[in-house]
Amino acid sequence: MSASYEALCLRTTPDKFYIEACGEDCEDALVIDRVSSEILLSGRKDIPASAETRIICGVMGTIHLVAGMYLVVITDKVKVGDLLGHAVWKAVEFDIISYKKTILHLNDNQTQDNKTFLSMINGVLHTDAFYFATACDLTHTLQRLANTSPDFQDTSLLERADQRFVWNGHLLREFMSQPELHRFVVPVIHGFISIKSSCINGKKFEWSIISRRSCFRAGVRYYVRGIDVEGHAANFVETEQIVQYGGYKASFVQTRGSIPFFWSQRPNLKYKPKPQISKAGNHVDGMQRHFDAQILLYGRQVVLNLINQKGSEKPLELAFRNLVTSVGTGMVRYVAFDFHKECSRMRWHRLQILVDMVAEAQEEFGFFLVDSDGKVLLSQDGTFRSNCMDCLDRTNVIQSLLARRSLQAQLQRMGVLHTGQKIEEQLDFEKTFKNAWADNADACAKQYAGTGALKTDFTRTGKRTQLGLLMDGWNSMIRYYKNNFSDGFRQDSIDLFLGNYVVDEADSSSPLQEQKDWKFLTLPIIMVVAFSMCIICLLMAGETLTETLAYVLFWGTASVATGGLILFNGRDFVDAPRLVQKEKLD
Repeated sequence: MSASYEALCLRTTPDKFYIEACGEDCEDALVIDRVSSEILLSGRKDIPASAETRIICGVMGTIHLVAGMYLVVITDKVKVGDLLGHAVWKAVEFDIISYKKTILHLNDNQTQDNKTFLSMINGVLHTDAFYFATACDLTHTLQRLANTSPDFQDTSLLERADQRFVWNGHLLREFMSQPELHRFVVPVIHGFISIKSSCINGKKFEWSIISRRSCFRAGVRYYVRGIDVEGHAANFVETEQIVQYGGYKASFVQTRGSIPFFWSQRPNLKYKPKPQISKAGNHVDGMQRHFDAQILLYGRQVVLNLINQKGSEKPLELAFRNLVTSVGTGMVRYVAFDFHKECSRMRWHRLQILVDMVAEAQEEFGFFLVDSDGKVLLSQDGTFRSNCMDCLDRTNVIQSLLARRSLQAQLQRMGVLHTGQKIEEQLDFEKTFKNAWADNADACAKQYAGTGALKTDFTRTGKRTQLGLLMDGWNSMIRYYKNNFSDGFRQDSIDLFLGNYVVDEADSSSPLQEQKDWKFLTLPIIMVVAFSMCIICLLMAGETLTETLAYVLFWGTASVATGGLILFNGRDFVDAPRLVQKEKLD
C-alpha cells in the first residue's frame, strides 16, 4: 500500500502554495497555483527560500466558495492509538486558507455570503469527530480487506478507500485524477474510534471500535430521514469491533440506518412531529435497492426494528414489515421489538429477550478471524441492521449487547477467556467496554441530533438511573431547540461540505438571503406583547375585580390564540435548509 506522508510543511508565497513531506527522503513537492488553481507535482528545489513556512498534519482538500478557491488543512491532531501496527489520529484543528490575497472584488452581499459559507465549513470541521491514518485503511472492515486482490492492496489510501465513508471526498476531487499527488492527502472518516489496550487473565490484547458514518444521504435528525432513490439510508453507520491478540485479528460488524423507505418527519415546533410516509415514492424499488447493496456488502441481513408498535410510530413499523415481505428475499429477516414497551418501568433486563431471539442467527453469522500468517479462519456471513427512529439511542444499546456476545466468543476462541468465564466478570475490562460503547453513542448522536445520546447511563453502568433520566430530559430539550432553530443551518453546512451544493460564481442571486413572510415577523411580537400585558394586568389590578379579569381574559386569549397560530404554521418558524431543495411531502 502506498502510504500518505505523515508530516507536511506548507510553504506559502503570494502566488503559490508548496506542500512537501517533512523529514522524508523525497524531492517532490505538491504545488498549488493560487491564480490559476492548477495543482501539480514539482520538486523541492523550486520552492523559493522566502516562502512562509508552517507545519501541518494533513491536507483535507480544496473547496470553491464565493471568494474563490480555499485550501483546507489539518493543523493539529491527537493520537487515538495504534491499529494493526499503524497510528490512528483524530483531527482536532483545521485551517481554511484562501487562494485570493483579498476579497475586495466582492460586493457587500457576496462578502456576507462568503463569510456564512466559511462558517458552515468551519462548523462541519469542528463537529466531533474526524479521523485519519497515513498508513492504515480506516474505510474498510478487516473482512473486506482480506477479500481484495494484491493489486488493490498496492494502491494508495485515497484510490482504494470506500467512498461511502470518505467525508472529504468532495474536497479531494481535484486530487483524485492525479495518482502522483495521493501521498500528499488523506481520506478522512467521520464517526467514532476507540482503541484500548486491555488485559484479562494476564493476557494483553487490543480492543477497538470503529464507527464509520456514511456521507451518502448525510444530514441532521429531522431533515434527513428514510432513503433516497438510490437506496442510501439516512444516518447509515457501519460499526466494527476489532480484537488483536497474539497475531490473531477478529472483527464483528454491525450496521445502523434509517427505516429504508420514503418517509419524513419535518420539524414544526411540536416536540415530536408526526412521521409522514410518502405517497409518491416507489417504496418497494427503494428498499430493494437498499437491501441489494447491503447483501452484496455484508451478506444476510437481520433487521432489528426497535420503534414503538403503537402511536405515531406504528404506521412506520407496519409499512416496514409489509415491505420486507414484498421485497421477498430470503436473505432478509425482519425482527420487531418494541423497545419502549418492553423496557418500560425500568425493566431493562427484558432486553435479554431480544438478544435470545437472535442468538441463533448470531451464531450462524459468526465473526471474522485471521491468524498471524494472514490465513482466514472464519468469516462473518451476515449482519445485524438495527434502527430506531433516529438510529441513535435505542439502537446503540442493542448494538452494544450484540457486540459483547460476539466479543465473548472471540476472546474464548483466542484463548484470552477461559471456559466458563464471562466478560461481565472481568470488572476492569467491563468498565472499559461499557464506556467505549457509551462514547460511541454520544459521538454518533452529536453528529446527527446535536446532543449526546440518551440512555447512556444503561450503556455505561448496566442500570437505568434517575440521574440518567434527568440527563435524558436535558438532552431532549437541547435537541428540541436545535432541531427547530439551528438544524437548517447545520444541514446546509453538511450539504456544502459534501458537495451536494456547489457555489456558482456566475449566479448573482444569493441562496442565503431569504425574506420571511408577515407571519414570521408579526405573530411572535403579538404573542410576546399580549403575554406581557396579561402579566401586567395581573400585577396592576384595575378599579374592580371584574375589570381586572376582563383585561386578563382579553390579553390571555390574544396570547393563546397567537401561540396557536404559530404552532399551526410551525414550519414557517423553524430554521429550514436553503441550499438544497429537499423532497416534499404530498
